[in-house]
Amino acid sequence: MPAPRLGAEHAAVYGGTGTRHRHALVPTVHYTGSLTVDTEAMSVSSSLRLNLLGLPREHLARQFELWGERSFRATQLIKWIHQRGVTDFAVMSDLSKGLREKLGEVAEITIPEIALERRSDDGTVKWVLRLADGNAIETVYIPEDDRGTLCISSQVGCALDCTFCSTAQQGFNRNLTAHEIIGQLWLANNRVPVPEGRSRAVTNVVFMGMGEPLANFDAVVEAIDLMLDDNAYGLSKRRVTLSTSGLVPALDRLGDITDVALAVSLHAPNDALRDRLVPINRKYPIRELLAACRRYTRDGGRHHRVTFEYVLLAGINDQPEHARELIRLLRDVPCKINLIPFNPFPGAPFVRPTEAAVREFERLLGTAGFVTIVRRTRGDDIDAACGQLVGQVEDRSRRAPRMIRLHAELPAPAGVRL
Repeated sequence: MPAPRLGAEHAAVYGGTGTRHRHALVPTVHYTGSLTVDTEAMSVSSSLRLNLLGLPREHLARQFELWGERSFRATQLIKWIHQRGVTDFAVMSDLSKGLREKLGEVAEITIPEIALERRSDDGTVKWVLRLADGNAIETVYIPEDDRGTLCISSQVGCALDCTFCSTAQQGFNRNLTAHEIIGQLWLANNRVPVPEGRSRAVTNVVFMGMGEPLANFDAVVEAIDLMLDDNAYGLSKRRVTLSTSGLVPALDRLGDITDVALAVSLHAPNDALRDRLVPINRKYPIRELLAACRRYTRDGGRHHRVTFEYVLLAGINDQPEHARELIRLLRDVPCKINLIPFNPFPGAPFVRPTEAAVREFERLLGTAGFVTIVRRTRGDDIDAACGQLVGQVEDRSRRAPRMIRLHAELPAPAGVRL
């Protein structure tokens, strides 16, 4: 049986700030003089050893203190793992031999397993990563002349019934841990040759893979901490973009603690249409979402503007009247707009708009003064384009009946049967 298809559009868990996830699934290791292990819960990998890959520096420093070690060891270890790509404690020469041996007994640095690697004619690389519980996620590396962008996943599957997203048809299983999230970045940096003139392959990270990042808030923030840490990946806040479908309380919480770039999956200029395309809108309608976006950009210098993502669907949301309505809607929100012509997948109830329709939509927005970018399709020959990712999810959400209902509610574009 072929693997189920998953997409790169954005999922969300209904309600609140999403599922909280710290390290409840990871064993706590306490130093008692002999470094014995006290396990209150099993990790996802069923290992009794603590996976250090996803621990931010402050968390790791506290862990070293629990082990009876000096906290500065955390900085040393993080440099070995994330800057040098070393996962073998025995190689870490500035740690004492005794400490290296103890770490080997109680801790580990485990990277997700590559189940499949595919390379596109345009240089895009896609990895299917097998997780310890048998699920699979996808990560995509997109090379440009001046940058290397990594599109990473934050959940196994999708809990939001976005009708234009292939992930939504596969369901939702669980949140990723922080080490499963940061492991995607570690893998890409150690798998892709570093272009001349750069110190690393990956210069930009976008949370636009499987899952709704704000529904996995704590693990995502921990991973972001490592991405921004100068002792780990040292990425600029402008080069880490979190994309959300609109979990308003979690968006406000994010703005209080970080200033990474924000992208919002809008896809419709009014509630009636967005309710059908992005059902989380029924809980957090556009008016509330845009108010949260204004709060996120409130001080101008830190959160200077929001990127709105708008997937163009032929005959559904790509008409001139939709563009004019979008102009009125966003006129007082500091933003730019990314237009994404729909990338088809098997069974999709939509078709890609014509090039003329895309250009007219872009022209209308540009004439109104909006910075507008039409996202160029990358990796579609290996199903790595936006909305085309493939993975494997053991669904826990009873997705099929809801998808049938939502598809039935949509107006059908010409030539398409829903």
